[in-house]
Formats: sequence, C-alpha cells, structure tokens
Amino acid sequence: MASIARRRLLAALVGAVAWPLAAGAQRRTLPVVGLLSSRSPVVDTPLIAIIRQGLKEIGVVEGENVVLDYRWAEGQYDRLAGLAADLVRQQVAVIVTIGGEPSALAAKASTTAIPIVFAVGDDPIRSGLVSSVNRPGGNMTGMSTFIAAVEPKRLGLLRELRPSATTMAALVNPANVQAEMQMGDIQAAARNIGNEIKTVHAGTVREIDAAFAALAQMRADALLVATDALFFTRLTQLVVLAARHAIPTLYSRREFAAAGGLMSYGPNQDESYRTLGLYAARILKGEKPGDLPIQLPTRFELVINLSTANVLGLEVPPTLLARADEVIE
Repeated sequence: MASIARRRLLAALVGAVAWPLAAGAQRRTLPVVGLLSSRSPVVDTPLIAIIRQGLKEIGVVEGENVVLDYRWAEGQYDRLAGLAADLVRQQVAVIVTIGGEPSALAAKASTTAIPIVFAVGDDPIRSGLVSSVNRPGGNMTGMSTFIAAVEPKRLGLLRELRPSATTMAALVNPANVQAEMQMGDIQAAARNIGNEIKTVHAGTVREIDAAFAALAQMRADALLVATDALFFTRLTQLVVLAARHAIPTLYSRREFAAAGGLMSYGPNQDESYRTLGLYAARILKGEKPGDLPIQLPTRFELVINLSTANVLGLEVPPTLLARADEVIE
C-alpha cells in the first residue's frame, strides 16, 4: 500500500512540474511579433493598446495565439540597430516598427526575410524603404503620413495664429536620419507661404534646453516642432520650455496639446496604429507584406489648447477655432 501511495504521489508531483513546463513550451511555439520603437514605454503604451486592438480585429490576441516582444530605444537612435538585430536573432514572425524612419530603416537593415510593418512620416519611397506605394514588394509595408505634404498646412496654421510674426523657427533633431529631408521640406513649405524660417537643432535633453535659449535670444515669434522620437519622449520638457519662454508652438501630435502645448496638427493616431495591428495580423495569417499597399491617413486633427493661448496672451482667430477638431479649455 505504501509503495502504491508513493507512486501516486510521485505521479502527482511529476504532473505538477510538467504542467508549467508544457505551458511554457506551448507559449514558445506561438508566433512572436517583435515591436521596435525609437521612443519609450511611457509614451508608447497607449499606442500599443491600439496596435493590439488592430490585431484582435482579425483574431490575433496577445497571450492566446501570439506573443508580443518589445524593444525601446528611449530616443537614442544609435541603439536601434542592436535592438533590431536582437529581434532577428529571436526569429520573430513579424517586426512592427514605430517612432518614424529611424526604427523602420534599422529593421530594414537587419533582415530581408522577416516581414516588417512600419509607421513613418516621410514618403517611404524617398526614404528607401519600399519601391512602390501600391505594391511595395520585398518584406516591408505599413503606414506613411507623407509629412512633406502636410508641412505647408502646419506652417499656414502658425501664420494664421501669428499673422504679424517676423521670426518663425523650426526645431529639428540632427541625429534623426531624416533630419536633412525634414529641414528641406520645412524650408520649402515656408517659401511657399512667403515666410522665412530659422532652424534650431537639438539631439539630446541638454540641447533641447539650449535650443530654447537660442529661440529666446533670436526673439522667435512662433515655433514648429518637427516630428521626432526624442521630442515625443521629452514632451513635458518641450511644453514647459515653450511656456517659460512664451513661444507659441505647433506640434505634430495631440498628446502635446493635451499636456499643455498650444496647438497640434497631425494624423489621427487611432487610425494609424490600428493599421499596424491589422497588417501584422494579416501577415501572420499568410499574406505577403509586399502585396499590401502602403496606407495613408484619411483623418488629420487640429487641436488647440485655449487655456495655453490665454496664458500666452494670444487671441485665437474665430475661424481657426471653428476648424479645430478639439478645443481644450
């Protein structure tokens, strides 16, 4: 009897140990979507929730039939190549990149075999990511804002807010691989609306402080902040400095205006990041990235923080308020 009891106890113990091992093995057999971001977990968390929702719409659910593996560069572009290479070594099924061209280009340089779904601001053909918008070919597809086409609109909004502005400026991160293109697009947009624009640079936290000191010294009447992962990770710093130096500033993301920035204009983020999830799910289900056309945003949002305008002593034109998608009071 004792030996039978011992055998039963042993069987129970083996089963108890084997169950988590089996569960772990099962988890390892699930496909893995690697997420590569040039930004940080703090700013990306709400956006990743939207990506998850896009995945779920096609029946792909984290923890049930897919695993998500995250890599963040925290605004340090030189880390992206190593992070992308690590995802490739993990043999993930799909790489989703967010945080603009630096993430997408790092993923592209790391693999020609693993499908990549990107979210970028520039023309992906001009950036060298794909050869066609309608049929990208290769292992990449995704979403592009085509920000060059949007810059005249953003600068036009700034001029409408400050029609008497004589010194307009743009803040650009020179470490961004797209910095030269960004500066060229902004200068061209300024010429199109009959304005001159000065460029100030910031590639680190300290340089952001120095850039605003330079803006104050040049007596900038208005500031356009270029789309950049570092700037997004330092959102609060930018908003506080713009308020401290009383510089009316236009940003590319609603989050800036929600945090106290004066005004933002850019694509609807729910639409953009949902597309990433949908495309990643379709690829997991067998579609080829090269057959999926690059998606363009259909909704752009103008957000005005009226409280900030009042603090700055600005009277926002009624015509501008009437066009705003959201007014924060």
